[in-house]
Amino acid sequence: MRIGPHDIFPKVILAPMAGVTDKPFRQLCKQLGAGLAVSEMTTSDPRLWHTRKSLRRMDHAGEPDPVSVQIAGTEPRAMAEAARHNAGQGAQIIDINMGCPAKKVCSAWAGSALMRDEALVGRILEAVVGAVDVPVTLKIRTGWDAAHRNAPVIARIAQESGIAALAVHGRTRDQHYKGQAEYDTIAAIKAEATIPVVANGDIDSPAKAAAVLRHTGADAVMIGRAAQGRPWIFREVAHYLATGEQLPEPSLAQVRDILIGHLRSLHAFYGEHAGVRIARKHLGWYAKDRPENRAFRAVVNHAQSADRQIALTRDYFDALIAGVPPALPAAA
Repeated sequence: MRIGPHDIFPKVILAPMAGVTDKPFRQLCKQLGAGLAVSEMTTSDPRLWHTRKSLRRMDHAGEPDPVSVQIAGTEPRAMAEAARHNAGQGAQIIDINMGCPAKKVCSAWAGSALMRDEALVGRILEAVVGAVDVPVTLKIRTGWDAAHRNAPVIARIAQESGIAALAVHGRTRDQHYKGQAEYDTIAAIKAEATIPVVANGDIDSPAKAAAVLRHTGADAVMIGRAAQGRPWIFREVAHYLATGEQLPEPSLAQVRDILIGHLRSLHAFYGEHAGVRIARKHLGWYAKDRPENRAFRAVVNHAQSADRQIALTRDYFDALIAGVPPALPAAA
């Protein structure tokens, strides 16, 4: 699969997720097999570009190519300027968010709310494509609600506007992340499209990835929530698609080392205070479904220093590796 001049291989992509796909997580997922990792959503409002949060989201130093940055907004001229600004900051692919179902985004007529105004969609896409020399991609849902599944129409508008690739989440906006994703709409889009189409939604295993690719004919799959606390899913999917064989689950020692490396990256990127706080949600995802995970989270969430957070994490996983109950200190 190609997006402009960029070969995307393996054909498994990390979905953009606000508060999750920061630079440390993108780098980790690329190391563990993702062919592309899309950034957190960045705003098209220039008044916010120099806040600490935006500057971190626009930091791509040392990130493996290609760098894909997602932008969100409602006004064509502002979106075009945001695309130019991010390309100037190192973005090699600009992704447009028309898939986010969050109320605070849709209430401003951004994200998936834009699918209700097909003419505006066309103006935004043409403005952004015309503003930059890098390829522009688009992420959408199947529609606003079950009665308005207009993703095939949006896909035709995208193709005519010069969009280089299209990712489709198999839910409508009003479903958010509830129910089951459907792939028939994605298959219908792919049957007509001449640009690459990426299937997204409920892809949580190598077998599911292969089944979705067969059903939709899509060029790649995009994985979001299933990568939280399980970033090695990318190499598992890539290996299965290439060989038809399942990789063994990583050992507890491997999980421990991946997690501690992730923690160190978060601490370095955000600074100790913010890094420790942001790491807590990742620790919860990694520990999910493991023995004594509730007690572990209760204790580790009280850690105030990077060294303490890492020590507690190492001790917890070392106990699991040794086959003994984790000796967790009481949460203060």
